[in-house]
Amino acid sequence: MPDAPRQSQMLARLSELEADLLQRRTQAEEEGGIGEIEGIDLALTFLRAERDETRRRAQRPAVHLGIPARRRLQESE
Repeated sequence: MPDAPRQSQMLARLSELEADLLQRRTQAEEEGGIGEIEGIDLALTFLRAERDETRRRAQRPAVHLGIPARRRLQESE
């Protein structure tokens, strides 16, 4: 699981990508690119799902499992 700084960087990058896709979608609408609009809409759907999942992961508390230790073998009688 990414740590908090990496998650905030990821969220910022996802926001940048979303803004770019929205701009490209507007341009595609103006140019009449129906197929391109569908592709951008699909990309936006996946991007938003990833952003929501990243936000959910950021809300979960960290779980510290500790460092595993070797067990000593017991001699058999």
